[in-house]
Amino acid sequence: MSGLPTLQPSPLLSLRDLRHRWPGAAVDTLDVPAFELAAGEAVFLRGPSGCGKSTLLSLMAGVLVADAGTVALLGQDWRALSGARRDRLRADHVGYIFQQFNLLPYLSVIDNVRLPLRFSARRRARCAGADEPAQWLARLGLDEALWRRPAAQLSVGQQQRVACARALAGRPELVIADEPTSALDEGTRDRFVDALLASCREAGSALVLVSHDARLAGHFARQIDLPALNRAAAPGVSR
Repeated sequence: MSGLPTLQPSPLLSLRDLRHRWPGAAVDTLDVPAFELAAGEAVFLRGPSGCGKSTLLSLMAGVLVADAGTVALLGQDWRALSGARRDRLRADHVGYIFQQFNLLPYLSVIDNVRLPLRFSARRRARCAGADEPAQWLARLGLDEALWRRPAAQLSVGQQQRVACARALAGRPELVIADEPTSALDEGTRDRFVDALLASCREAGSALVLVSHDARLAGHFARQIDLPALNRAAAPGVSR
C-alpha cells in the first residue's frame, strides 16, 4: 500500500556508544559511537597493532562485556545477559576464527570441526546433513586424507582451514575472524580469503574480519579503518 513507511530490517549486530577500558589503564581502549552489521554482510576492519581490534571482536562476541554502551547481537544486549546466557547465545549464533586457531591438538581434524555442534543443539539442527562438517573442509580445500589426523600434525595453513570450517559448522549468523591470514604468504592468503567469503555466503553468515593487512581490502565491498571508527585510537588521543 502506497504511503506506508518501509520497514527496515533490524541489524544483526549493533554497537551504540560503546566504551571499554582495561583494568588499570589510564584511557579507554575503545570508544565507538556507532556500528551496525546486516545479516549476511561481510565487512573488513583494518587497523594497526594496538588500536583495539581483538578487544572489539571479543566485545562483539560477548567474550568481554563493555563498560558502557550497547553491543547487541540479534537484538540482545550482551551486558543484559547472565554469563550462562551469554555462553548460550554465543554457542548458538557465533563462529569464531581465532588468530592462533585454538584447535584441540589431540582431536582429529573432523572432530575439531564438529565441536560447535556438540555445544549447540540449534547449530546441529541447522546443519544441511550429518556430513556438513566434512563438506566445509572440502569447500575450503583441505584434502580428505588429512581429516582423521590430529590437528597438531597439520601445517599452519591447513590448521587455518580447519578453524574456518569449525566456525562455519551449523551455519551461525555471525562469523568473526581475528587476523586469520597473518601466517600466510600472498597467494595462499588471497585464496583463503576468497574461500572464506564464499563459504560465509553459502552458509548465510555475516562476516567481520579484522587485520592490519590493507591488501585484504579489495576482497570486501565494505571496508572500515578502525582508528576512524574508534575515537580512542584517533590521532592525538593519548594511549
